[in-house]
Amino acid sequence: MIYFLILAATGFIAGAMNAAAGGGSFVTFPVLVFLGLPALSANVSSTVAMWPAALASAWAYRNDFRAFGPVPLKPLFIVSVIGGGVGALLLLYTPAAAFDRIVPWLLLAATLAFVFGREAGLALRRYVHIGPVAVLVVQFVLAIYGGYFGGAVGILMMAAWSLMSEANLKVMGPTRTVVVAGANTTAVALFLFSGQVWWIETAVMIAGAVIGGFAGAHGARRLSHQHIRMGVIVLSVVMTAAFFARRWL
Repeated sequence: MIYFLILAATGFIAGAMNAAAGGGSFVTFPVLVFLGLPALSANVSSTVAMWPAALASAWAYRNDFRAFGPVPLKPLFIVSVIGGGVGALLLLYTPAAAFDRIVPWLLLAATLAFVFGREAGLALRRYVHIGPVAVLVVQFVLAIYGGYFGGAVGILMMAAWSLMSEANLKVMGPTRTVVVAGANTTAVALFLFSGQVWWIETAVMIAGAVIGGFAGAHGARRLSHQHIRMGVIVLSVVMTAAFFARRWL
């Protein structure tokens, strides 16, 4: 019973985090690994578990989509869907042992992206302005990363978008949610037949994540974004350190 309560609580927290600030994979993936799943299966199961929550959050934000910059939502969504599928295929053809070795580095990259991605995007905009085609190319690459691993991919996307627009995070947030959901949809469609999904654990986590996704989307309008962000940063640093220790100690 404690095992399933941990899974449900993890799903709820991750779903709420994804809806409010991103970074839910910093919870789901490590918990699944520390509960005994192989790293590759944990990554696949985490993506499948968080997919319904992403859809729930996108639905909760359905009245908040706003246009910003020169690239409309539709092309961003299309390249994200395609890129997510490419990333998922790369993951499925990565040997499990190799994936296990690069996991700490993926978490480190995701943590740095979460901590510095937004500020880096704002700083670069002082010197660099990229056009619509370049944004779509960057979006495609980020979607591949999202399908492969996905940690902090929403933050990376908003950092890239900040190079073409002065829109704030509240405006970008709903678009980030629906675009990440699109990328994950393609990845999940491939993962369902991969044999890597641990279905019992995934199903329990889905239930918690859907509720958390709705709660996070509504709660994000009331809670301080800075407090949510700091919580995700602390958690991501701890989890990254734990995976490096697990690998090398």
